[in-house]
Amino acid sequence: MARTAWLASLWHWLIAGVLALLIVASSGWAVLALWYRLPGPTVLRYGVAGLWIVVALACCVGLFLKGWPARALLGYLAMYLVLGVWWWTIQPATERDWAPDVAHIVSGTQKDDNRVTLDNVRNFHWRTPQDFDERWENRHYDLDQLRSVDLLVSYWMGPAIAHTLVSFGFEDGRYLTFSVEIRKERGEAFSTLGGFFKEYEVSIIAADERDIVRVRTNVRGEDVYLYRVQMPKPVMQDLFRAYLDEAHELQRDPRYYNTLTSNCTTLVYAMMKRIVPRLPFDYRLLLSGYLPEYVHDVGALAPGAPFSALKAQGHINARARQAGNADDFSARIRDGIPGADAPSYDADD
Repeated sequence: MARTAWLASLWHWLIAGVLALLIVASSGWAVLALWYRLPGPTVLRYGVAGLWIVVALACCVGLFLKGWPARALLGYLAMYLVLGVWWWTIQPATERDWAPDVAHIVSGTQKDDNRVTLDNVRNFHWRTPQDFDERWENRHYDLDQLRSVDLLVSYWMGPAIAHTLVSFGFEDGRYLTFSVEIRKERGEAFSTLGGFFKEYEVSIIAADERDIVRVRTNVRGEDVYLYRVQMPKPVMQDLFRAYLDEAHELQRDPRYYNTLTSNCTTLVYAMMKRIVPRLPFDYRLLLSGYLPEYVHDVGALAPGAPFSALKAQGHINARARQAGNADDFSARIRDGIPGADAPSYDADD
């Protein structure tokens, strides 16, 4: 009899301990959600987050008290249900006071002859991150004149986290770069942690390469690497159209950015997956800083070259600083890039 009571008591403590750990873990997410998304002054967010911690700890204690486990668990679940309803009401928007560099999402129309007209192509002239000349342009491109696709990876937070850009080169020497970015509001700064908590919408920016690359290499001081991607012309054209389709979708149905699952790399992968269904998934798609190694491993970078050589030759910062705001900026940053002196497709394709 005593042994049975002892075992029952042990099971009670074990189950209560597991439930308490679940409450602590889920409360960590809840407190951060309240901190990042609860409207109002800082003191209110401190107060509500602190109240949540106190109540959650009380529920944990109640799990171990005779007669209170069920009440404590139900109370916490009810509290979380209210949090979930509030969280669902936080919806993305297309109209806010956006920061100037993400004020417009690109849009475009295509004629039957593969000619594309783009609205809101960014072409800023940057002096500092806060001092720039703002220009949004309408541009025309002929997709039959697509010559190359380059992957640019910009490191700003260690080796595992980077920003991914894709640049399309044309026969006339122009380069148009697409970037999946957070759509910051005016005066707002990026937070990796905030990116998990509906802090930013997603935007797709199309920009002149001299704008969107130079601001990273010459103005912000990020480390940028450029890799020529081996891609048949029909796939290049499909990827270009996929960016426009995704941009149009975001204009119709805005979505929140997520640091892990809906970012500059995972969205590019999703677009490529629609074009090349057999493209394998890999952890390096989540750790975006390692994306170039993934692209190399699937055979899409310059053939026959080890990745270490591609990375060393692909570091463009010195060439970008030397090029400055020159008209031939794009040509200069590609000097010495393996495969950049030839189209990234087979001429027979």
